[in-house]
Amino acid sequence: MTKEIAVVGGGLAGSEAAWQIAQRGIKVRLYEMRPEKFTPAHRTSYLAELVCSNSFRSNSLENAAGILKQEMRMLKSIIMHCADSTKVPAGSALAVDRERFSVMVTEKLKHHPNIEIIRKEIKEIPVDGLITIIATGPLTSDALAENVKKITGSEYLYFYDAAAPIVFKDSIDFNKAFWASRYNKGGAHYINCPMNKKEYYDFYRELLSGERYGVKEFEKEIYFEGCMPIEVMAERGPDTLLFGPLKPVGIKDPKTNTQPFAVVQLRQDNKEGSLFNLVGFQTSLKWGEQKRIFRMIPGLEKAEFARYGFIHRNTFISSPKVLMPTMQVKQNKNLFFAGQITGVEGYIESAANGLVAGINAARLLIGIEPLVFPKETIIGALCSYITESDPENFQPMKSNFGILPQAEMGKLSKSEKKRILSRYALDKMACFIDKKITKN
Repeated sequence: MTKEIAVVGGGLAGSEAAWQIAQRGIKVRLYEMRPEKFTPAHRTSYLAELVCSNSFRSNSLENAAGILKQEMRMLKSIIMHCADSTKVPAGSALAVDRERFSVMVTEKLKHHPNIEIIRKEIKEIPVDGLITIIATGPLTSDALAENVKKITGSEYLYFYDAAAPIVFKDSIDFNKAFWASRYNKGGAHYINCPMNKKEYYDFYRELLSGERYGVKEFEKEIYFEGCMPIEVMAERGPDTLLFGPLKPVGIKDPKTNTQPFAVVQLRQDNKEGSLFNLVGFQTSLKWGEQKRIFRMIPGLEKAEFARYGFIHRNTFISSPKVLMPTMQVKQNKNLFFAGQITGVEGYIESAANGLVAGINAARLLIGIEPLVFPKETIIGALCSYITESDPENFQPMKSNFGILPQAEMGKLSKSEKKRILSRYALDKMACFIDKKITKN
């Protein structure tokens, strides 16, 4: 067998998979179709481009996303190294300068002696008979998607995903907006636009009536809960947003020293702090409507948009029917899937999934048994979830404590239970690395 592995897709999962393989001394062909062919969501030809938010979510070890990131750091993740190196202020969350992040990932992969980046659309798999990892993400090209469907024998599931708009900081009116973080945690890193009751319900009514981009007639709208367009969320009731992205809890307006009726938060999007995205404002509104309606938000009356929000289709396979916990296809052990196409949801989840596929593809090539990561770790629990769930009710999943094995902990508080699960997950990962990875 040729001592080379093909990775198809240069997103977060594909970039991480290629790095893990190359770091083990194995040659990698990393295929990325951009700039030869773009997806509806991508705007650049950089690897690991972030198309939605610039946030990698919480860094706290009392949060499952924080534990996942720490597990990835322990496994020498290139995505986490670059994210930590390009972070911008975001309270207790890890947010990055999206362009610097993608440029850094691209440069590191480009200059790795074991990685060849090939700008070409792949339409059939496996590639040249090589062990192949498919990490083409939720926007897999139509030609490859059809080929994947034939190989897996599985019908595709799908949902719609949406991205939030980004505005220029210098167009925000700070006579109305103010700096703060919820409950004053992690520093005052968010711009807050407070709303009174009338302002909120006026905004709510316009949000519902705003003109949207439609979906194709033959497709059904199925949104992932964690990235639902704000106008779709608003349809659930007039107060829904007050318990979601516009919740005022933990925020005080310094001008009144009181909690606003509602609040819109903006998070820094680049290193210079010149761009800010509207947190939780993923949207399918037409661009003109976004400008009109979002300018109703106090402080954003003259907002200039660096990027409007957008909507696109996300596609994923029925992993419980198709994949093993090693990320190998059950009917073809030389073929792996990684990232959002498997049904994990989120930047770090996709990269972590690519990390597993990369390690296991490298092990398979050199004749070592691929690894099943412990279910007590977030990485292992995600792999277990997407491959062992009920295939009839399978939906994308982000990292959370609910996917970990649940031990009886008596009357401990929620925060104490989370601390115990966190310590156990990281201890389990450290032991796993020492026994299964470092020594092999």
